[in-house]
Amino acid sequence: MRPRLLAPAAALPACAVLLTGPPSDVGGPGLWWAPWSGGVAVHEVAASAAGRALAHWPVLRTAASGTPSAHVARLRPAPGYGGGRARPVGGLVARTTGKVFFSYRGRDFMCSGSTVRSANRDLVVTAAHCLRPDRRGWADDWTFVPGYTGGRAPFGVFTARRMLVPDSWSRRRDGDSDVGMAVLAPRAGRHVADVVGAQDIAFGGPPRRRTLVFGYPVAPGPDGERPAYCAGLPVPDPRGETRGRGVRCRMARGSSGGPWLARFDPATGAGTLVAVTSFRYSDDPTTLYAPPFGRTVRTLYARARR
Repeated sequence: MRPRLLAPAAALPACAVLLTGPPSDVGGPGLWWAPWSGGVAVHEVAASAAGRALAHWPVLRTAASGTPSAHVARLRPAPGYGGGRARPVGGLVARTTGKVFFSYRGRDFMCSGSTVRSANRDLVVTAAHCLRPDRRGWADDWTFVPGYTGGRAPFGVFTARRMLVPDSWSRRRDGDSDVGMAVLAPRAGRHVADVVGAQDIAFGGPPRRRTLVFGYPVAPGPDGERPAYCAGLPVPDPRGETRGRGVRCRMARGSSGGPWLARFDPATGAGTLVAVTSFRYSDDPTTLYAPPFGRTVRTLYARARR
């Protein structure tokens, strides 16, 4: 069996499934794991692409009409929530977590992502396969909608002006490098972090401490129109096929790229981004996995944050 990435798939361990939504294994067999190469692949998005991206998503043209709103839905536990009392959470995380829309080779997909603190105040972290689905090219019509809920974009729709993934993902689809970053174009002259805020980011994790996993799952339960979360202790991949960590959670397609927040404060909705959802094993729907935020991701962030 192959692992499945949670989005249009790129290659992973022998049994992994990427968690994008709607479904599709773009990559197929042959995902393999390679050592850190240190390089960053960068895609500059043409300024004219912003209009095409919005035109590609009619639902977003409607959702983005009007002025940003302070109202945003609270995030509810997903099916298979992992621990503690299951209660809705809100605050900062309900604004910084967003839904990603993109197209690739004539098909439409959805992922999740989160804003993080950066010098340019325009940075979103997601899964690499939500930016560069496979070695053939980059995503088109890429947009990020912070706080997206039920067809509404309470803080507007942001398009990408630059995409970055590790060279080890771009060239070899190294599953331990399935982390990507998008630098957004300001909207109406405002940076995304000035509109919704941003989460802290840390490297070396995910740590073995209670961590909340957020995303926009198409199934089970939610329909991709509302954010949800799980919670648990990240543990090493028991199969030893990746250096990633897993959390018990049944969120599936659409949750790729969703933020994993440690040191989460339910009173404020603030936490520290320590990983993003990448894949689950096709014969185990109960656990989501994330690559480590090691040297590769630190180098990527240093390049993207400027």
